[in-house]
Amino acid sequence: MTIAVLSTGDMGHAVGRALGEAGHRVITSLTGRSQRTRGLAESAGIREVGGLGEVVGQADLILSILVPSEAESFALSVAAAIRAARSRAVFADCNAVAPATSLRMEKAIAAAGGRYIDASIIGPPPGRGDAPRFYTSGPHAGAMQALDGAGIVVRNMGPETGAASGIKMCYAGFTKGASALSVGVLALAQRLGVADELDKEMAESQAAGLKRMRQQIPGLPVKARRWVGEMEEIAATFASTDLPPGFHEAAAVIYKLMGETEFASETPESLDRTRGLWETIAAMDGQLPKR
Repeated sequence: MTIAVLSTGDMGHAVGRALGEAGHRVITSLTGRSQRTRGLAESAGIREVGGLGEVVGQADLILSILVPSEAESFALSVAAAIRAARSRAVFADCNAVAPATSLRMEKAIAAAGGRYIDASIIGPPPGRGDAPRFYTSGPHAGAMQALDGAGIVVRNMGPETGAASGIKMCYAGFTKGASALSVGVLALAQRLGVADELDKEMAESQAAGLKRMRQQIPGLPVKARRWVGEMEEIAATFASTDLPPGFHEAAAVIYKLMGETEFASETPESLDRTRGLWETIAAMDGQLPKR
């Protein structure tokens, strides 16, 4: 198969490399993308073919792997390219978006003459531990089954669009939501002047949780800007089921603040892995108004 991966960021380029190593031809469009993204694509052996028109004309399957805030506008651009080419391209949105957002994208792609797959990714990029799980749903989800075992695991959830995006909302709502809660609680402790005592208490009674926070939180600023839109999509999903959205609306604010710290300018390659937990919390607290 010829598979287009857009964009070739941290997850996308690793997926593209795995698919290429499995024998697929992997292409992309790098128009408007950063030098880092271009370098990742080159390192993964992903071929640039030009703009979206060229991608639509050549790809058997298009995988959209972007930050959630860009997912819908990108799908509309692909829909326009499909319409212009009179193509029957298969477009899989693999981003962390609400089921309602996925349904809007399906409508746009179908109206243009293409075929849409509701998809989501859970797990690390290929090559960094267990293979990531690509959940798929919708009437055309079977088109991705050929990728199962090509460095990824494909799990078809059935013909109803929204199931795959729904499981991502639940999973990320727990994992990334819990990380945001941890950051908020630690910032509160620092503002109340009880940070040292809380650290000691958690070392004594919540050692595993504290260890996890020390490992994970210093790396969050690098990812935080990308997660703001994801938290907003999760909040919208809660609201659509008449559950309170406020927790994840607050999580979006937490990640926005982390994305404004000096550490957010790092990349996964340049991340300072010696930075401590409380140094990271102090940097985020510095973005807040002083009492």
